[in-house]
Amino acid sequence: MIEWLGIEHLFELSPTEAVLGFFTPLAVFAAFFVAQLALPARRVPGYVINPETGQPRNYRLNGLLVFIIAIVVWATEVTGMPRDWFYRSAVFAVAGGTVFAALIALVAMLSQPQGEIKNSFHAFWTGRSLEHPLFNERFDLKMYLYVVGGTMLVLNAMSGAAWHYERFGDNFNPGVFLYTAFFTLYIFDYFIFERVQLYTYDLIHEKLGFKLIWGGLIIYGWMYILPLWGMAVYPNPGFPTAWTYVWLIGTGLLLVFGWSISRGGNLQKYWFKRWPDRKFLGIIEPEYIQAGDRKILCSGFWGAARHFNYMGEGFACFAIGLSFGHFTNLWAWTYFIFIVSLFTWRQWDDEAHCAEKYGEEKWAEYKARVKYRICPWVY
Repeated sequence: MIEWLGIEHLFELSPTEAVLGFFTPLAVFAAFFVAQLALPARRVPGYVINPETGQPRNYRLNGLLVFIIAIVVWATEVTGMPRDWFYRSAVFAVAGGTVFAALIALVAMLSQPQGEIKNSFHAFWTGRSLEHPLFNERFDLKMYLYVVGGTMLVLNAMSGAAWHYERFGDNFNPGVFLYTAFFTLYIFDYFIFERVQLYTYDLIHEKLGFKLIWGGLIIYGWMYILPLWGMAVYPNPGFPTAWTYVWLIGTGLLLVFGWSISRGGNLQKYWFKRWPDRKFLGIIEPEYIQAGDRKILCSGFWGAARHFNYMGEGFACFAIGLSFGHFTNLWAWTYFIFIVSLFTWRQWDDEAHCAEKYGEEKWAEYKARVKYRICPWVY
């Protein structure tokens, strides 16, 4: 089965290395916990209201600093860990990380009152509370998930690229490095605009259960590079020089196009929530539907489709599938399949939540004004 999947190279660890791989996420979780607490950070108010004070919650943001230090530590091998370790130990790390994420979720569930969810498994899966700030709001579990997940996504991609280059040398696949560069820039940009995350669905609406904790730490951190599990074992696809340029430049442009839509949509919404009367980037006039004390943005990206940012993610994921140059290999398309499936399901959940949040009548008014869900004139 493993050979049929083409990932037997990920099972070549010795028994001792397999155990170390299993516990690698635990060491990573602890290191990031200490780093986020110890390193300097800026305090900013978010969108979520603290019910005890009636004021926006305060968050300490130092994701960019943690991210840069983590890359330096990985690149210099000061801990004695080889650069390809995260890639070689990926399967065992996912197994161990799942166990440790489950323990974190269990503690998070048991530390909160039962509330409306009586079924223990349901409470474990979805969570009982929206927030878990610790140490006088010096540490926030949700932001921790995204700092760990985003940074480990990049480190796992870099580790896979290091393993790939060591294996193939001059016959390396440049698409592997394009793939790694894209995720590195994607996450770097995320940390530059880390405050935007405080205005997103997960921070505002998702509860801290196993679904979010495992998703943030393991799915995001280790399994977003799933295509690389199967594709790092393939060398340069061997296109003629002219077609190599077409392939790499075209894929790069498609990645940037998708990222621009996704980032632009999220940034516009953040801009609107902070400065509702300002033009986005000084260009796009804010138009909205008043729904009680809330506003539904319906101009710019959010006038094209109700979940237009998901379309950007889809284009970027399609480009990732193309980036490896082995177009018929299913491994190259695993991330695309996962993300498209995830966001297709999630937009249905978003719609239901928005109808409840803004009211059925006002949400119906927005749907009449913005007819398409994700892709204008298509869906």
